[in-house]
Amino acid sequence: EEKIWLQSKMEPIKNIPDFSVEIKQRTLHKLINAETFEHFIHTKFIGHKRFSLEGSETLIPVLDMLLGEASQSNVLEVVLGMAHRGRLNVLSNIIGKSYESILSEFEDIPDPNSYAGSGDVKYHLGATGKYKTINGKMITVSVASNPSHLEWVNPVVEGIVRAKQTRLGDNIAHRKVLSVLIHGDAAFAGQGIVAETLNLSQLSGYRTGGTVHIIINNQIGFTTTPEDARSSVYASDVAKMIQAPIFHVNGDDPEASLWVTKLAFEYRQIFKKDVVIDLFGYRRHGHNEGDEPGFTQPLLYDIIKSHPSVKEIYENELLKNQILSEETVKKMNEEIYDELSEAFDKIRKKSISFNTDVPLAVPKEKIESIKPVKDTGITEETLRTIVEKTTSLPGNFSIHPKLKKFLEKRKDLIEGKSGAEWAFAETLAFGSLLLEGTPVRLSGQDSVRGTFSQRHLALTDIKSGNEYVPLNHLSKNQAQLEALDSFLSEAAVLGFEYGYSTADPLALVMWEAQFGDFSNGAQVIIDNFIVASYEKWQLPNSLVLLLPHGFEGQGPEHSSARLERFLILCAEENMQVCYPSTPAQYFHVLRRQMKNAVQKPLVLMTPKSLLRLPEAKSPKEEFIGGSFREVIDDNTADKKGSIKKVLLTSGKVYYDLIKYRSDNKIDDTSIVRIEQFYPYKSDQVKEILHSYSNAKNVIWVQEEPRNMGAWNFLYTRLMEDISDHQELSYSGRPEGASPAVGSAKISMQQQKELVEEAFK
Repeated sequence: EEKIWLQSKMEPIKNIPDFSVEIKQRTLHKLINAETFEHFIHTKFIGHKRFSLEGSETLIPVLDMLLGEASQSNVLEVVLGMAHRGRLNVLSNIIGKSYESILSEFEDIPDPNSYAGSGDVKYHLGATGKYKTINGKMITVSVASNPSHLEWVNPVVEGIVRAKQTRLGDNIAHRKVLSVLIHGDAAFAGQGIVAETLNLSQLSGYRTGGTVHIIINNQIGFTTTPEDARSSVYASDVAKMIQAPIFHVNGDDPEASLWVTKLAFEYRQIFKKDVVIDLFGYRRHGHNEGDEPGFTQPLLYDIIKSHPSVKEIYENELLKNQILSEETVKKMNEEIYDELSEAFDKIRKKSISFNTDVPLAVPKEKIESIKPVKDTGITEETLRTIVEKTTSLPGNFSIHPKLKKFLEKRKDLIEGKSGAEWAFAETLAFGSLLLEGTPVRLSGQDSVRGTFSQRHLALTDIKSGNEYVPLNHLSKNQAQLEALDSFLSEAAVLGFEYGYSTADPLALVMWEAQFGDFSNGAQVIIDNFIVASYEKWQLPNSLVLLLPHGFEGQGPEHSSARLERFLILCAEENMQVCYPSTPAQYFHVLRRQMKNAVQKPLVLMTPKSLLRLPEAKSPKEEFIGGSFREVIDDNTADKKGSIKKVLLTSGKVYYDLIKYRSDNKIDDTSIVRIEQFYPYKSDQVKEILHSYSNAKNVIWVQEEPRNMGAWNFLYTRLMEDISDHQELSYSGRPEGASPAVGSAKISMQQQKELVEEAFK
């Protein structure tokens, strides 16, 4: 069907449109805008980096056409993702950022609504605006903030668009919000995140109804030629993996480019699939304006120097065919230059403001009205509702026999016969939030069932194969749970969820690594987007990372979520890093995440062996009332005066310590848990440690090697918080290059020794 449609559009010569005089004039106007903008900055700010669009100015009329077609199809908003080549031109000529605002950044004049001074450079910033299309309609258009890491904004944009579509009830038609990704040729071929993002495009939990991809193909990557940049003919060949139509078009032919744009958008609307425009051009200057391309490509740049710009080519064509007069063309050129000159004169005389907020999927006022809640407990009635509804099934549903017992056991919580294990506490947190109107989205590899077969958010009928999600059947007015098994990706999926979280702060958005160790496959998203998005771009997010962590003898790649790496990224209260030790603590920290007025990402070290440890269960009372406790004192230490030693710890090793203490009838040692590493609660730690007036030794106990885990992060902080008479020491694995040994036997011996050492 697609093939026949494309043939019917492309093969008959008569179908190539003869654009109206109005469109031709508008196209030239956009080319003049694009070229004059670059020339003006080039002469006024010599040597300043701007990553010029010169050689590919046709991008601007292409985007103009795309926005016009989108508005005609009643698209409400277009979200752009792009690297730095041509970004300032797009901000000016498409987003509508004023010349004054852009020029003030080159002059380094502080702009109250720009974060270039303290946050990020001007060609990384995002912005939003209203664009007036050729048909007179206004359309919202925004460009997402992103770092220099080429192409990594791609999944982020898809997540932003999906969140907006979900809030608009547009998850099936995908007609109201459109994603447009603008790429460089070398990056499109070279960056693996491109393939990962393309793979998202037709998956039910991630699809956005088709993305329009535009490759600004300047036939070079910094100094690297195409033959050294890819092993295929075209830069766009990776898109063949999803059988996306790829239109190669000469950027020096604006009308051919416009025709292709109309065709690409029409295809996207009909088939809801990705489409690629490979816009062939060149790069008039070096990689940046301080670079000399003649060093490495002298022959190419000899040709480029004498090659007329696309504006000159198209201008001459319109004059030759008497479509426009010389007087009209001259006037158009002068008007734009005069506007830029006027803006340049103004920038030193007044402060400039511009809207750099990326529009949210929900009203901003609604987010700002959230009042922080300390008590995150739920009523017994709510708990009973969740338990009853999640352990009941439709009458004709045939459940797996093993899961029948799994559900039956959960009913014991209501009568207080049994505590809730980790996954059940999570179900209670999800259910309570859904009943309160908070949507929940969880994605990751095998997350619906759970990597460790602990979760079972969706139940499968063993006779029909149909799925049933009990948490989506709690009440008529509840919000919805979207639980997804992601494809085998860390980077693109986490980028998608980050984008989703920034666009919809009122949803609990979580990404789970199959094992915490695998989060390093998404390190760019973590380092360059999640942890510093507010500091760099004033863009808050409340994404939750669930990272299974714990030393159970499973080797170097299945033990450590690299807690230490997250802790070195902590500053200025940019995020929360927690290691809860009980199901109730996990329940409360998830609910706290949505009850906080301030949006901060939350990194959770989650368990593996504790998922089924009988001691790691929480009674009903701990879910009714109460809140997350950042530091937990030892409740067995009634007579604190008799305590000679305090063990500080977190996570799984706590249970090893209390077992050893019990087995060996030790009564002079308290075990205190630090459940939240950051923001570090110095006042709570100090108060607890000082309450042990006769305890001389304070020992930090961890499973991780000494150069990993929390020790290096906590050492200086604990030194400030212990009493004058107390000494601080360490018990844990010795330093190691690898997070864990490969032998389960050696690992268990290490665990035994570090526990014994703590008490000795």
